[in-house]
Amino acid sequence: MVANVDIAARLWELARLTILDDGSPQSFRARAYERAARAVESAADPLTEMQDSQLLALAGVGKSTAAKIREIIATGSTAKLDELRNRYPPAFQELTRVPGVGPKTALLLRDRLGVESIGDLREALDREALRELPGLGAKTEKNLARALERLGVAEARTPIIDAMRTADEVVRALAADPAVGRAEVMGSLRRFRETIGDVDIIAVSDASEDVMRRFVDLPVVRDVVAYGVRKSSIVATSGLQIDLRVIEPHQFGSAAMYFTGSKAHNIRIRQLAIERGWTLNEYGLTDAETGEVIASETEEEIYRALGLAWVPAPLREDSGEVELAATDALPNLAEVDSLVGDLHVHTDLSGDGHDSLEAMVFAAAERGYRYLAITDHGEDLTVNGVSRSAMIEQRAALRALQDRYPSVTLLHGVELNIDRDGNVDYDPEFLAGFDWCVASVHSHFDLDRAAETRRIITAMRNPAVGAVGHLTGRLIGRRPGIDLDVEAVISAAEETGTALEINCHLDRLDVPAEILRRARDREVLFAISTDAHTVRELDQTRWGVRHAARGWVERDRVVNTWDPDRFLAWIAWSG
Repeated sequence: MVANVDIAARLWELARLTILDDGSPQSFRARAYERAARAVESAADPLTEMQDSQLLALAGVGKSTAAKIREIIATGSTAKLDELRNRYPPAFQELTRVPGVGPKTALLLRDRLGVESIGDLREALDREALRELPGLGAKTEKNLARALERLGVAEARTPIIDAMRTADEVVRALAADPAVGRAEVMGSLRRFRETIGDVDIIAVSDASEDVMRRFVDLPVVRDVVAYGVRKSSIVATSGLQIDLRVIEPHQFGSAAMYFTGSKAHNIRIRQLAIERGWTLNEYGLTDAETGEVIASETEEEIYRALGLAWVPAPLREDSGEVELAATDALPNLAEVDSLVGDLHVHTDLSGDGHDSLEAMVFAAAERGYRYLAITDHGEDLTVNGVSRSAMIEQRAALRALQDRYPSVTLLHGVELNIDRDGNVDYDPEFLAGFDWCVASVHSHFDLDRAAETRRIITAMRNPAVGAVGHLTGRLIGRRPGIDLDVEAVISAAEETGTALEINCHLDRLDVPAEILRRARDREVLFAISTDAHTVRELDQTRWGVRHAARGWVERDRVVNTWDPDRFLAWIAWSG
C-alpha cells in the first residue's frame, strides 16, 4: 500500500519540477501541488482507502490533482512526473540551488550555452560566456562565481530535506516487507549531516535475495548500479544513490557502527579494539586470537566492551567524543521529550500559515506542552505580515483560549523582521504588549559581513527581542547564510542574554552546527523551535534535537527544556 507520505513526496517533486518547467518560483501550478502535498501529509486517513469525494474534500486537491494521486497510488508515479524527470534530470536541477540561478536563468543557460550541470556552469564562467546573454553580464558572472564558492558545490551533495524524503520512502517500503525484521538509515544521514553524498541503509533479514529483488523494483528506483545478494546500489529518481546491505540479526550493532561512521570516528574505535587484541568490523567485535565474538548485536554492548559510553550518532565525528565517552562525560543532550514548549509557531493569520490558532493550540496541548508562543509575522514582512489591529484581535482570541487550555501557558508573540539597520517592526510601546518576540532576517541577504553582523547585534540589544530566529537565514542547498562575524554574534548573545533559535525545519537547521560548536564553552542560550506553519510541522522537533546534538548543545542551555516557572521568570527578567 502506498503511504500518504510517499504520495506527498511525489507531489513535492511535481511542484519542484513544475517551477522549472514554468520558469518561475511563483508558478501557480507549483503552488497548487505544494498545497496538495501539505494536505496529503496532514490527512488523518490513508488516501488509498478514500473515495473520490473524500480526496476532493482535502484542502488544495482538485480534480486534476486527485487524478494524479490515483495514478501515484496505482503506479508509484504519474505520466506528467515522468515527463518532467526526463526533461530536467538531477544534474540540471542542481543548477537552481546556486544563488542567482533561478528557473528562467537555468533554462536560458541550457538553451543558449548548453549548460546542463554545475560543472558546465563553472566552465561557462571560466570562459566568460554568460556576459553575452540577455539580462546577464560581467557582474552576474562575478556573483555566480562567488555563490559557487560559498555553497561549496565541488562535489554533488543532496540537501538533507530531499535525502530524508527519499530515504524514508525506501526504509518504509523495506520495513513493510514481512521478511525484514528491521531497516534503518545509516551513514551521514544518520549522523545528520546537512548535505548527503549518498544514503546507506541496512536491513535485517534471513531472506536477503528476496529483499534485494524487492529493493531494486521499488518505484523510487531509476537505475540499478550494482546487484548482489547482500549488497545492492540504486540511483533514485531524484539522482540520489542508495546502498542497501542485508545483514543477519546478530550483526546489527556492529553493522550499524561500521556504516554510520564517520570514518575518523571508526578509526579511533578500531584502534581501541586493536589495543585489546581484538578486531572490529561490520560483522562484530572479535578476539583476534581465538575468533570469539565479544559483541555484535547492539552498539551499546560494543561501546561498553571497549570501555566507552554509547555515543549518539550525530556526535561521531572524532571531535572529542571518544575521550569523553571513556570517562562517561558526554554532553547531556536534549531529546524530543525534554522539550516543554515551542517558541516559534505560526497560524493561518500569517499568509504562509495553514492551520488555525485553535488547531495549533490544541495540537500543542495534545503533545503535553506546558507553554506555547504564537509568533505570526510582524507587519513589515511584505507578503505575510500581520497588521496591528489583526495582532490585537489575535491576542484577545488567544486569551480566550487560555481558559479552555489551562495546562498550557499561551504566549502571544510575534516573529519580527530585522531590517538592514537592525530595526524591527512596531514601536516600543506596541512591542511591549507581546509576551515573547523572535526577530529574524527575511531580506537583505547580500550585505557585507560588517553590516550583517551589525544588524543582528542591534536586534539582540533591543529589549523586546527574546530570541533571534534562524540566525543566518540559509536554506540548505539553495541559499547560503548571511556572512557573519560569528565571534561577535556569540559575544553579543552572551552580553544581552538573547537566545539563539535552533530552527527545526530540515530546509534550515539554523543555527548551523559549526556555529553551535563554537558556542560550546560560552554562556549562550538556545531555543529549539519548530517554526511550524502547520499542525504536522510541530513534529519537526525530532530534527531540531538531532541538529542540536550535532552542535554539542547541552540540554540545560535550551530554554524550552525549562519548567514553566523557570522559563516564565527568565522571559520576565530578559524583557
